[in-house]
Formats: sequence, structure tokens, C-alpha cells
Amino acid sequence: MSTEGKVVITCAITGAIHTPTMTPYLPITPDEITAEAIAAAEAGAAILHLHARDPETGQPDQTPEAFGRFLPRIKQGTNAAINITTGGSPYMKVEERVLPAAQFEPEVASLNMGSMNFGLYPLLDKYKDFKFEWEREHLEATRDLVFRNSFQNIEFILETCYNNGTRFEFECYDISHLYNLSHFADRGLVKPPFFVQSVFGLLGGIGSHPEDVAHMKRTADRLFGSDYRWSVLGAGASQLRIAAQAVALGGNIRVGLEDSIWAGKGILAKSNVDQVKLARKIIEGLGMQVATPDEAREILALKGGDQVNF
Repeated sequence: MSTEGKVVITCAITGAIHTPTMTPYLPITPDEITAEAIAAAEAGAAILHLHARDPETGQPDQTPEAFGRFLPRIKQGTNAAINITTGGSPYMKVEERVLPAAQFEPEVASLNMGSMNFGLYPLLDKYKDFKFEWEREHLEATRDLVFRNSFQNIEFILETCYNNGTRFEFECYDISHLYNLSHFADRGLVKPPFFVQSVFGLLGGIGSHPEDVAHMKRTADRLFGSDYRWSVLGAGASQLRIAAQAVALGGNIRVGLEDSIWAGKGILAKSNVDQVKLARKIIEGLGMQVATPDEAREILALKGGDQVNF
């Protein structure tokens, strides 16, 4: 099939950053995550990036049991490729974070390519009261939080998952993370095409200015040439602006309530579908087409949905 002019939409359904107080539309329960994932795929998402949460409190839950409550149901409901996080939450050890991807052997798993300060505490100024006390503690603790992704951590995840045929969404929060990926490529521990997800606008990583986006792409072009496929995610209000710039530059995009709770200025997204539809408008408005799941598999050299362990 021809994939020229096709743009892959990834949808990150719930994540581990936003909390129940921030939006009533955040999917938390297995039923909610399942429904949101299938709906996002029907709207045009070719890849579904998944986290799990405690259905009572909304806290991140990285146990395989938590993922097992929705992974088979999502697979039955859509042909979209499933991407399981190995980032989990910044408070978790790497041995805990890798467990779901190791057990379920998905087509794609996320992999953070370096350590970083991970500041969410400015969000405390936006909310007076929280539904759950863990939310306030979660945000406050990021004043002194380093999200650890050492070379040893990265190598551990690669060694644990690569023999399963899982490919990676390499999450790069800063320019140095691209050089870290290049280091692993030089050692032969990762193989092209590299799916590079550039992350913009999180406190502790690269900013969200258009020059930041251009600089990230220029650096990736220089390091990887034709051996990579570029995608972007913009945190918060920068989500769609950065998506539009990336598509115009030949990239792919990630949206979803993990990355932003908005569907326009001051408008809460009522579902992940709202953001997927806006992403689709950007792509089609620029004269390109949204990639189907099978086209995304061809673009990223994925193993196929019949080769996973769920």
C-alpha cells in the first residue's frame, strides 16, 4: 500500500499526569478506558497509547492486572495498534514500569530517552480543592522530582522487550534525548525505523516555541536521516499548534487526554475523540490523509496485532 502523504495519529487515552479534579472527562475505570480507546480509533487514531489507573481513586496503576482489565477488550473492538507505556509514573521504579509491556508484548511500547526534572507543581495554583488527597501530594512532590531514565534503565527496558518484537515510541523531552537515542543506535541496540515522539512544553523539558519544534526536527534529521519517523506531542494548550507545525513539516502527531485536557481555548475536551477530530481537521486541511492502523504498521514496521500476548 502507498503511505505517501499519510499521517499517523496516536491517541494517549489517560496517562499519569492529569488528575480527576482537573477534568470530569478523564477516563479512569477499565470500562471508560476501553470505550475511549475504541472511540478514538474509530475517529482516526491508528495507535492507542495506554496507561492504567485505580478505578476508585484515579491513581496510576502499572500492574499487569490493571492493564489486563481492558487490553483484550480494546483489541477485540478495534484494529488500532496498541502502545503500552513503560513510563508509568515518575514515582515508579523501572522494574515496575516495564512489567505490562514485558507480559503483554504489544506492537509498540513507549520508552523515555533520558532523565529530567518533571515539574507539575504549577498546576497547584489552578485548583483550590481536590477530590482526592493524593492529587495534591502528587503535584507538590514534583518540586523535587527527577524522572529517572538512566542509560541502565533504558538498556534494561530494551533488553526486556525487544526480543518480543515490540517496537518503541522513543519519547524525547529534550535535544539530549535524541543524542541518547543515537548512542543506542550506534551500539546496535535499537534498529530503524525509529519512531521518535518529541515532547514539548513540560516544565523540565524543551519548550513549546516554534523554534523549539524546528530545532528538534533539525537535530533528528541530522542524527537519523531517513531512518526515523517523527511525531510530536504538545503539552496543554500548545497541543494543536505544535501538531499543525509538525504536520506541515512532514511529521505525525499525538493527541489525547494524557497530554492535554483541552479542545480549544478554555474548552475542556469531553473525550479523546474531540482531540482526534481536531487533529484530523489539521491533517486534511493541509492536504494530507490520516493513516489507517495497517498503514501505520507499514510506516513504523510493526509486527501486527496478531503477534501480541493479549
